[in-house]
Amino acid sequence: MSRKLRFGVIPFYLMLCLMLGGSTRGHWANMALQLLAIGILAWAALARRPGQMPTSASVITILAGLTALLIAIQLVPLPPAVWSALPGRDFVANGYALLGQPLPWLPISLAPFQTLASALWLLPPFAVIAGMLHLGAFRGSWLAAALAFTSFVAILLGSLQVASSDPLSSPWYFYQIANFGQATGFFANSNHMATLLVVTIPFLVAVFEPSAARAKSAYTAVGKTAILSGAMIVILLGLALNGSLAGWGLGVPVIAASLLLRYPPRPGWARWSMIGLAVLSAASVALIFSSPMQNNLTSAGADQSFESRFTIFRTSLSAAADFAPMGSGVGTFTDVYPSYENSAVVGPTFVNHAHSDFIEILLETGLPGLAIMALFLIWWAGRAMAIWRSLSVDHYARAATIALAAILAHSLVDYPLRTTAISAVFAMCVALMVQPGRGVIAEPVSGEHKARHLSVG
Repeated sequence: MSRKLRFGVIPFYLMLCLMLGGSTRGHWANMALQLLAIGILAWAALARRPGQMPTSASVITILAGLTALLIAIQLVPLPPAVWSALPGRDFVANGYALLGQPLPWLPISLAPFQTLASALWLLPPFAVIAGMLHLGAFRGSWLAAALAFTSFVAILLGSLQVASSDPLSSPWYFYQIANFGQATGFFANSNHMATLLVVTIPFLVAVFEPSAARAKSAYTAVGKTAILSGAMIVILLGLALNGSLAGWGLGVPVIAASLLLRYPPRPGWARWSMIGLAVLSAASVALIFSSPMQNNLTSAGADQSFESRFTIFRTSLSAAADFAPMGSGVGTFTDVYPSYENSAVVGPTFVNHAHSDFIEILLETGLPGLAIMALFLIWWAGRAMAIWRSLSVDHYARAATIALAAILAHSLVDYPLRTTAISAVFAMCVALMVQPGRGVIAEPVSGEHKARHLSVG
């Protein structure tokens, strides 16, 4: 396989994930992405990896293996004396007693077929990581270009969506259940479209930063800056069309953090820059929590709407406590949640997710899943610090730390990682953080700075 074709596999697959994997209800499209993921994983398993795997990659491999092992354990049939003793299984045992049937061997998961189906959704992000780390089939610039191109097309699509005279019959919405009337792009949920636009910002800066630094003339540098400014304006217009408050709340600190890629703080100012960024992020979060929202995050109005995030969070945490420590099983949220709802306020609309990836993982996987999450967050914090402190500057790895932070922050109050699209971007960022500086080319820098300038192709 030619070098260019090899480097184009994962960027092309990433674009497919972003265009076809924007909803959990796009069954055929997601199935196609999963089948392609199996092919990439098989290729990674059979091919010989160029170079030695870094230590940080081993950590990610272990965490991925623990995730797969946890799901497999949830599918293993257990003796009646074991599963019936687990918290939250009383209603199952009572059901068999009412039928006069002996207790059979059952797994931890209350819905094993749904757990198995949910496990297949891990194939695309695992394929992205395997393709990047085990095959080395990527270039940071190609991945950033694929992300930016798809975002611009999604903004164009979103403008057609909001311009539709009758959104419910508009051909520009690809899903039967979607946020009609809003710019959702390739997604069904406008908030997930906002996540894509926000995570594109640092990668746009990363693309143009090395180019501007290597510019042979001031005119070229100005031209690169003008292109970056124009691209950023398009992203901001996309956020305005999208109208997601979460998008703006995440966008402000992400833009500020992305500026550090282009204008690194001088020695002695790095700590103050981080403090200022933390304060700005906290202010953005406070704005989201204090602003009126239909799906509010506070207790105000929660009793009047079963759709409020506060109500969903509280109900989901109550269920998670009942099924602790092992959880109800991956993919069982829609089976468990209805039995905990307040029947007096339930209407024809149903709650399909906890609107918090962290809470839903806690409910479905219990303490083992919580432990894996904690280990990943520790890894991310450690790698982020190492990447930003490293003298070998990799703009794409730094952009990945910012994008990953935005996805994790949004996952606190929504479920972007439940879509193939955002989970693929998440995996891309993880792989870039695992192996910063891959393909780095050292170039001398003229002028007062005599240190080498490092850039990724």
